Amino acid sequence: MTTKTDPDSCVIFHEHRAANGRVIAQATLNSERTLNALTLDMIRLLHAQLTRWRDDPAVVLVLLTGSGERAFCAGGDVRALAQALSRDPASAGPFATTYFHDEYALDYAIHGYPKPILVWGSGIVMGGGLGLMAGASHRVVTETSRIAMPEISIGLFPDVGGSWFLNRMPGRIGLFLGLTGAPLNAADAQFVGLADFALRSTELPALTDALLSTDWSGETGQDGARLSALLRERAALAAEAMPAGRVHAHYDRIQELTDADSLNGVAARFRTASDDIDPWIRDAVRTFAAGCPTTAGLVWEIRRRARHLGLADVFRMELILAVQCCLRGEFVEGVRARLIDKDNAPRWKPADLAGLDADWIDGFFAPPWPVHPLASL
Repeated sequence: MTTKTDPDSCVIFHEHRAANGRVIAQATLNSERTLNALTLDMIRLLHAQLTRWRDDPAVVLVLLTGSGERAFCAGGDVRALAQALSRDPASAGPFATTYFHDEYALDYAIHGYPKPILVWGSGIVMGGGLGLMAGASHRVVTETSRIAMPEISIGLFPDVGGSWFLNRMPGRIGLFLGLTGAPLNAADAQFVGLADFALRSTELPALTDALLSTDWSGETGQDGARLSALLRERAALAAEAMPAGRVHAHYDRIQELTDADSLNGVAARFRTASDDIDPWIRDAVRTFAAGCPTTAGLVWEIRRRARHLGLADVFRMELILAVQCCLRGEFVEGVRARLIDKDNAPRWKPADLAGLDADWIDGFFAPPWPVHPLASL
């Protein structure tokens, strides 16, 4: 038996009855036209339903998917957010606070969810989509997965817990990815700790059938192990379909390019690679060169400040930064240039790294409210 909510809803919820009577709950982001970009309504609907499923003893695991084949989730709906901020600058602080507060609260809840969550990260997984995926217990990628934190191009910063998971990658890979927005494939995602299993993109229907025929116990540890065993078996059959990883192959080069004691030092090393023979490295450093100087400064400083922070403190810090990015204009300008007017000529302020100073960057870490909205995390 399967129960299903309104198919026209921005998030579709299914409850599949497994053979032994347990429930496999499924949430599908339902905005294929926008690559399932997260709106505030989607965030709120998903969080409320995850809370209900958390408290329902019949539900043994949650499956999180995106509609269509092109994307799990291409990120937050930054175009709509930037347009709203532009229409009413006076409301920028409250509106941005509401959006990012709700998004980060959802991400934090997924990190601590007491039941297995399987995220089907096929196709594009960027920004806010990675925020949903990063904290799940079982993260699946496919041969079509294209994962990135591309905020350097839009004047934001690698948020949705990026301050947490980028800092926990091997070596200085997280710094490189934050500064360049370089895309990852399935093998890369597994190497840096953002994915657990790689399956074929066509496997979802068969996987769902397998989930429904599994003898779930209702005990989280046992059911998590059952799910891992099922995914591991299917992943072994899909290995030949996966593209070769780039990050592991270029690990030493990444370490070399980021081996500097200052952001300017890294930038100088990146310039030497602007004509690199490898297109992945070359495109990465060129994206950095065209990106927002303030974002680069924030990535560098976040790496220092977040190194020893707990997860809740990371999200609290990120909420401050996200709201300040909106208030100070870099985010709105980046989205205008890249996604709205598409002139690809953002007018960054400051225009280059030479214009950055410590006071400007420190200002992004100053809370704009007397009481932090995520104080209760």
